[in-house]
Amino acid sequence: MTTYIIRRLLQLPITVVGVTMLIFAMLQLLSPVERSALYIRDIPKSEAQVDRIIRQYGLDQPVYVQYWRWLVGTVDASTGERKGGVLRGDLGYSRTGRQDVKDLLLHRLPATVELALWSVLPIVGIGIWLGMQAAIHHNKPIDQVARIFAIIGYSFPTFVFGLLVLMLLYAKTGWFPPGRLSDAMTQVVMSDSFTRYTQINTLDALINRRFDVFVDALRHIFLPVITLCYIQWALLLKITRSSMLEALRQDYVRTARAKGLAERVVINRHVRKNALIPVATVGGLTIVGLLNGVVITETVFNYPGLGSAVAAAAVSLDVVTVLGFVLFNATLLIMANLIVDIFYAFLDPRVRLG
Repeated sequence: MTTYIIRRLLQLPITVVGVTMLIFAMLQLLSPVERSALYIRDIPKSEAQVDRIIRQYGLDQPVYVQYWRWLVGTVDASTGERKGGVLRGDLGYSRTGRQDVKDLLLHRLPATVELALWSVLPIVGIGIWLGMQAAIHHNKPIDQVARIFAIIGYSFPTFVFGLLVLMLLYAKTGWFPPGRLSDAMTQVVMSDSFTRYTQINTLDALINRRFDVFVDALRHIFLPVITLCYIQWALLLKITRSSMLEALRQDYVRTARAKGLAERVVINRHVRKNALIPVATVGGLTIVGLLNGVVITETVFNYPGLGSAVAAAAVSLDVVTVLGFVLFNATLLIMANLIVDIFYAFLDPRVRLG
């Protein structure tokens, strides 16, 4: 087990370097003048200022020199201090956010984390449970209903479902408004009497014992969570059902039943663990997708998370912000794959030998 984890950890730096090379290659599609936007914090006043930035950061140098400076930064000749560099968190300047890309990501991340926290447990728990029930009761009414539920959800465009629940639960009733907080609760949150510990509204509201803020935050987050859950339930249901049905047909399951073991014991001890291996992959990628910001859902519900930020940047052709988000996304995906690989080893000891 330890050897398996060490091998996966040793592969991590190679993967990260490969991702940075790929993103840097995308930057090379831009001209040196366009790439200077990585380092310009305001509107340049003259072409001479742009030329100075190009020379300072070596944007007219060979590709390998540019890559090294982009990765680790440059050394200030007067002070000897190293500045910039992706490894130091300098992802460039966001024109749409009017701040550094790193600061924009950190500012929007708590909203996305809050949405993910409220979505992940219902998605994973209910989705897997529905898939297991459909497989256990194969071709019975519960399986037929689950399959119809999955087909509708899997084929439903996210924005269509989001607009549908907005029309039914907000436009007609006003129960669950879009956004993140109402104007009145926003003033409470921004006041001196309310302490922002985590920037996650529901959690901070509980810590501050402001249950009115907590309820208001839940009202605003309810529709995005329902939209994400329904679409992802359909996917997890299909994956879990197929995996469970395949496991139920294996010889070791027939042997366990022939020994007279109760069906509950067969399912819990022999089937579930093996069936969860492909589900772990989908579940891990689903969590990463939530943490990276769900672009369509956040846009439909005017939810100020990472997804809506990168959508605004893409519409405005803010390449620097989009590539900064891609690098953040890739980093999370690499870490998620590492965690899933390690989780595999606990589910199936045979994986450790691979």
